[in-house]
Amino acid sequence: MSTTGSPAGARAPRQIDVCNGDADGLCAVLQWRLDAPADAELITGLKRDIALLERVQACAGDEVLVCDLSMQRNRAALLRLLAAGVRVRYFDHHMVRAVPRHPGLEAHLDFAPDACSSLLVDRHLHGRWRAWALVGAYGDNLRGVADAMAASYGLDPTRRERLRRLGEAINYNAYGEDERDVSIAPARLYPIMARYRDPLDFLDGETIAARLDAERRADLDRARALRPHRDDARAGVWLLPDAAWSRRVIGTFANELAFEQPRRAHAVLRQTASGDFTVSVRAPLDAASGANTLCARFGGTGRAAAAGIDRLPQAALGRFLDAFAAMRWGRARR
Repeated sequence: MSTTGSPAGARAPRQIDVCNGDADGLCAVLQWRLDAPADAELITGLKRDIALLERVQACAGDEVLVCDLSMQRNRAALLRLLAAGVRVRYFDHHMVRAVPRHPGLEAHLDFAPDACSSLLVDRHLHGRWRAWALVGAYGDNLRGVADAMAASYGLDPTRRERLRRLGEAINYNAYGEDERDVSIAPARLYPIMARYRDPLDFLDGETIAARLDAERRADLDRARALRPHRDDARAGVWLLPDAAWSRRVIGTFANELAFEQPRRAHAVLRQTASGDFTVSVRAPLDAASGANTLCARFGGTGRAAAAGIDRLPQAALGRFLDAFAAMRWGRARR
């Protein structure tokens, strides 16, 4: 006998949250669930796990929240869900050629270089969970944007620095070939984060944040000990060996280089066991556009300021390096 007012045997609608396992994705979903608590299923993965909507099995009436996943890469799965009667709410900042028009889709998209999914959720929720949005923005290498927002939010430099290091540590933890490479799987990290309405309380209450930060700095030291493969006034290219530490640090290292040398572009490549390469590209922060265009030519994806290639064949390395050197990056900021 049903006691819920629904017909006997009726299936209750499910809520499913899907996001990239980096700081931006996790913090975007966390803001939403702090604002709208629900017993939602979480589907997430490492940074390279982009096509996560393919894992979603949902029916008419179910609701799916998607944060920080390329709509372009997930288009077929998105259309499948919409055709099944699933309602989808989508927050993202990765370029997409065409957004589907469907009454079941609520899309919040912004492709500006200074946008990220956490900030889009923050905008939609009118800043109610701003501190977690800042963690996501710092993790996505939007330091200037995050610093300005944090100052206007009333955070002093010490607290801003703590949020920055937390965001960068969570982001670092998303990189790896598989979960054996990282300290804690994003799906296990999220429920620990979700215990805290304020990320500063998370920092005070959990040891995992300090551990990730220490591991991140140690891996960065290993990367900095290498000499660049190519280096000139416009750009730098780094080749990392195939190792667990390089699989973890490739994106973090690219972000650090971009911040330290904002007038130059940067490409960080890691050779895999097969001989192919994984690539992280950062446009110059002072002209933050073109990274996604370049990577798309080699089967990659991303956004204007930061993009990547999951698999660059060894035979294509020379063509990529030539294309990278010849890039005309976006207009410089005024």
